[in-house]
Amino acid sequence: MKHPVVWFEVMGTEGKKLRSFYGDLFAWTYDVDGTMEYGMVNAPKNAGISGGVGQGDAPRVTFYVETPCIEESLARAGELGGKTLMPRTELPGVILGMFADPEGNVVGLVEAQAAA
Repeated sequence: MKHPVVWFEVMGTEGKKLRSFYGDLFAWTYDVDGTMEYGMVNAPKNAGISGGVGQGDAPRVTFYVETPCIEESLARAGELGGKTLMPRTELPGVILGMFADPEGNVVGLVEAQAAA
């Protein structure tokens, strides 16, 4: 797959309850960042993708696609009827972007980083 899905995120207005729900449902365990109310779920090797469950402004499920250039992917999404929600943003350890597809679904982008 040229642009693999590399992360998922489930957000809701009550992050702790949401983590409890998915933890009980799927036996997920979390590494919780208390400052952000965000729990990271680490997938076992070769068994799915890792992701996170946390608190946000509104309920949503987002998947993140790896791309070599976020700016190009956001521009192409716009040409196809999408809308940029987050431009290319550098955070510690990751470079992100987000767009809404023509139906309003939120899709995240993760920029592939060269090996050091």
